[in-house]
Amino acid sequence: MASNLPVARSQIHILLFLILKILYSGAEDGAVKSMLFECICEGNSCDHQKRCFGQQCFASVILNGEAYVFQKGCFGVLEHGEMTCKTAPSINQVVECCYGNLCNWNISAKPLLPQVAEAIQYNTELFVIFVISPIMVVLILTFVAIVACRKISQNRMHRLLAHDAEHGMIDGLITSNIGDSTLADLLDHSCTSGSGSGLPFLVQRTVARQITLVECVGKGRYGEVWRGQWQGENVAVKIFSSRDEKSWFRETEIYNTILLRHENILGFIASDMTSRNSSTQLWLITHYHENGSLYDYLQRNTVDADGCLNVVLSIASGLVHLHTEIFGTEGKPAIAHRDLKSKNILVKKNLHCCIADLGLAVMHSQKNNQLDVGNNPKVGTKRYMAPEVLDESIQADCFDAYKRVDIWAFGFVLWEIARRTFSNGIVEEYKPPFYDLVPSDPSFEDMRKVVCIEQQRPSIPNRWFSDPTLTALAKLMKECWYQNPSARLTALRIKKTLGKINNSQEKVKEDY
Repeated sequence: MASNLPVARSQIHILLFLILKILYSGAEDGAVKSMLFECICEGNSCDHQKRCFGQQCFASVILNGEAYVFQKGCFGVLEHGEMTCKTAPSINQVVECCYGNLCNWNISAKPLLPQVAEAIQYNTELFVIFVISPIMVVLILTFVAIVACRKISQNRMHRLLAHDAEHGMIDGLITSNIGDSTLADLLDHSCTSGSGSGLPFLVQRTVARQITLVECVGKGRYGEVWRGQWQGENVAVKIFSSRDEKSWFRETEIYNTILLRHENILGFIASDMTSRNSSTQLWLITHYHENGSLYDYLQRNTVDADGCLNVVLSIASGLVHLHTEIFGTEGKPAIAHRDLKSKNILVKKNLHCCIADLGLAVMHSQKNNQLDVGNNPKVGTKRYMAPEVLDESIQADCFDAYKRVDIWAFGFVLWEIARRTFSNGIVEEYKPPFYDLVPSDPSFEDMRKVVCIEQQRPSIPNRWFSDPTLTALAKLMKECWYQNPSARLTALRIKKTLGKINNSQEKVKEDY
């Protein structure tokens, strides 16, 4: 009995060992995770111990400063371990976890380093895809755009050089050939070369920067007008204030319109944005007319019936050219002025007139039915505003509506000229429209009350009805002032009517 006791004890020990082995290595994960495992511990957190006990064992490579540190140990809290172990490898840290006694014994740094390398490669690829690639695409597109623009510019320059070689002028270059030309030569070349608008842009800048300002001849809300000189020739330099850049840009755009050039439209020479006296200046260079504006001229001078008809016919001719669309490959859009008044009309030496100040103009092309109103919030001069503008009932998307606004204003210009026309030795002093009904600087509401509510019009002096020319002009201006815009005359009808009045006067002279 006593001799069998050691054997029995040995069997019990073997049985217990098998049970423990099953529990430690053969059980399901859920059961194993609830137990503590003995793990190898290496690194700063081990406090000189080579073993630790926890829910999981691990081995890791962690970036510390600029060097990677290899560590082994255990997680005492299961949730903490699982959260760390589920973290994907990164360039800062790679962790490999395991369950079981001393299971991290054989894990070394070497197998973990490829995972660090993969993480570095993955992050590098992400950086390239989301940061470097868009930058490269933008740079490539920018380069392509620059090359394309340069190519277009070179092609355009080659065409200009080829064409202008016959005329001895190289467009866009500061050469002695330009220096030897007159403005008339340059403009004639521009017209005969097919543009019918202003000079080529580079020539404009060349001319603009060779101009000397001589004297200031006028000021307005836009800035100043100076008499300048280019190679001994007088030119007008309209200098816009910086706050009125939109008007300068719009007027430059309009003046460069194909086929705009006309004897009754102010002759455009050049436009330039330049820096002078430490400030940006916006220049518009045009022909110079020493008589100044029609407004100034009528203050100082009177006209006879012939002179009156010459003035109004020239203005009507300019307005017809503006309003008319010219069709074709190199066509011209129809243009409405929107700020027609005596201050925006210049008197030439031959006492014919030309229309100026196109900064508020509207363009329209029937080809694509496109209405270009520009980007200028100004709406014109209050004293000359039509009823539909004052009561804001104008059809803003209809080009004809803007032409009818010009006709309304033309009627007032006609009235101003007629007052300064002699008949039977009598003439009225110059006065602006509605001088007797509104203040010198009328408000929007002042004009709306007089024009829209009271429906008043400038008074017609009795002496006009004793003169056939002034009588006909009085009838014509009334047909420009209809309250209903669609009832007003067109610019072409006005021009034809003025032509008939002029012919009648010529016939009367022949009879005498």
